[in-house]
Amino acid sequence: MSTTQSDRLRGLLEPLVAAKGLDLEEIEMSRAGKRRMLRIIVDSDEGVELDACAELSREVSDRLDETDVMGEDEYVLEVSSPGADRPLTEHRHYVRAIGRLVKFQLAEGGEVIARILDVDDEGLDLEVPGVKGRKATARRIAFTDIAKARVEIEFNRKDKKEEEA
Repeated sequence: MSTTQSDRLRGLLEPLVAAKGLDLEEIEMSRAGKRRMLRIIVDSDEGVELDACAELSREVSDRLDETDVMGEDEYVLEVSSPGADRPLTEHRHYVRAIGRLVKFQLAEGGEVIARILDVDDEGLDLEVPGVKGRKATARRIAFTDIAKARVEIEFNRKDKKEEEA
C-alpha cells in the first residue's frame, strides 16, 4: 500500500475511530485473490466488543463509499480488535497489559518472562515468577532495553476477581 493511500486512509478513519472512544492501531491492505482486503485494527483501554466493531465497520464502509480513497476495485473490509498475540509496541499497549504475563526479548540479547506490575514514561516494573518453588522477584526494565514484547497466553491463571471472591 502506498504511503499516500495509507496516509489518506488514516486521515479518513482516525476521526471515525476516535469518535467511538477507540484507538486506530493498524491499517493493513493485502490481496485476497482478485480482491483487496482492508483490515482495520482498533483497541481501547477497556477492550473492544463485537458490537462496536460491527457498528464501526458500517460507518467506515459508508465513509469509504463516499470517497475515492479505495479506488474503483472491489475490496473486503474487516474491522477487528488486535489478537492476543500482537506485539506490544506503544506505551498504551504496555499499560493495557498491566497484570499480564509478557515475554520480553531484550535489546542486548536474552529474554525475560514476567508479569507487568506498573508502567511509567521510562519503563516497566515487573514481577519475575519464581522457578521450582522460589519466590518471585522484582525487576525494572527500561523501554530502551526492550527489542520485542508479546503477551503470553495463560490458560490456568485465575482472574483477580475470582481470587477475591
